[in-house]
Amino acid sequence: MNKAEDQYPVQSGSTFAKGIFIGGLLGAAAALLFAPKPGRELRGDLSEKVGMVTDRTKEVAAVVTDKATELAKTVSTKTSDIAKTVNQGRNDVMDSVRKASADVADEATKATSEVASASEDAKEDTRKELNSTSL
Repeated sequence: MNKAEDQYPVQSGSTFAKGIFIGGLLGAAAALLFAPKPGRELRGDLSEKVGMVTDRTKEVAAVVTDKATELAKTVSTKTSDIAKTVNQGRNDVMDSVRKASADVADEATKATSEVASASEDAKEDTRKELNSTSL
């Protein structure tokens, strides 16, 4: 971070929205308090405004709850999909490893047979060579 970023950090959108909401409430309260109305009317207006704010807060809370529930379901679904994909990939890799191991074992068996056969042939050739030179 540079010096300017340290001095003036960027605020998140939710912090900004909270500031606007609180500022609006304070402005409305100040307007009502400084309005030239009798006390009874002012208290009635304040009570009405508080009721409206309470209702609006409940609506916002319901929307936030719905969105959070949807988000949780989406995350759960995506996590499940990823787990299935990873599991399938793991199974594919394991199958490939098993097949490669079987191929290597077959090749090793063939090579062992060929070496044994070549060794027998060389043994016979050496025996014949020794018998022909000793006569």
